[in-house]
Amino acid sequence: MVRTKFAAAAAATALALSLAACGGSSDDTAAPSAPMTTAAAPSSAAPMAGTGTQFGPGCAAVPTDPANPGSFDAMAKVPVASAAAGNPLLSTLVGAVKQANLVDSLNNTKDVTVFAPTNDAFGKIPKADLDKVLADPKALAAVLTYHVVSGKLSPSELAGTHKTQQGSDLMVTGSGTSFTVNGNAMVVCGNVQTANATVYIVDTVLMPKS
Repeated sequence: MVRTKFAAAAAATALALSLAACGGSSDDTAAPSAPMTTAAAPSSAAPMAGTGTQFGPGCAAVPTDPANPGSFDAMAKVPVASAAAGNPLLSTLVGAVKQANLVDSLNNTKDVTVFAPTNDAFGKIPKADLDKVLADPKALAAVLTYHVVSGKLSPSELAGTHKTQQGSDLMVTGSGTSFTVNGNAMVVCGNVQTANATVYIVDTVLMPKS
């Protein structure tokens, strides 16, 4: 057990160091994602009644057709892991969740907030390091559960320190429609609703402290 925990922590630490070192996209990255845009989210991407308003430049890449499984309307009707599966910004995250055997856990957990890294966020990590963690389900699960906190946090409740499912704290700063997680991960599309979670899509993979 000690050896397994040590290996998981070491793998997560190696991933964190690699992420800090690269500081941006690399030619040797995970599969490319839909391009991010700085345009404001179109009005046709308005959420279902009563769910609040999504915000952030990344929202413009979300499909606007309510029949599309990646649209805000469709995501609001299904649990979070299933909702992410339809979103074009989150395909790498979805693959990681499946690899870590967390689909059922995320879908069945009531009232959580998920900080969901985009494909581009995973793309900041050198492919060799990403592949190493993806091959270790326990280390991967530790990283992914660090992105989940209890309660469906509204934007007005988001700033502050929050205990994650992994056990460590994360810190959110900001207000209004501008938020940063752990000092370096920007919320690019926030207040996205699913049946059991509020999702804040971020541009950097969050790493627990070793």
